Amino acid sequence: MSADLRTEKPAGRFRRMLDRLSTSQEDLHSAELQEDTQATGCTRISECSDRQIVKVTGTLRTVTLRPRAGVPALEAELFDGTAPLDVVWLGRRSIVGIEPGRKLIASGRISLSHGRRVLFNPKYELRPLGQE
Repeated sequence: MSADLRTEKPAGRFRRMLDRLSTSQEDLHSAELQEDTQATGCTRISECSDRQIVKVTGTLRTVTLRPRAGVPALEAELFDGTAPLDVVWLGRRSIVGIEPGRKLIASGRISLSHGRRVLFNPKYELRPLGQE
């Protein structure tokens, strides 16, 4: 029986290596982000519903300055490997540390706008650069 276990283990490692080689970089990054979401105890963005108070984490994909009703608004797209979330800071032109590629944890009340999940003026915590 122990001989069977020894032969299965290399096949398992080989299978994992083949899976990694055949999986796209985007899929690997998404899987890594989903593991991070679970490890930090945050809610997956894909599971967030309208008017729900949540704590989410992910990587900022884009950061843009886009006025809303004549008021400056800093918008960022947060991605956790399951779905995107628009994070909007009203009345802000820039925030130090809010830049594409940065990981953060954000909390607040989700709303739906034009079919997309949005988090307005969230409480947020920038993740240390060493953890990216």
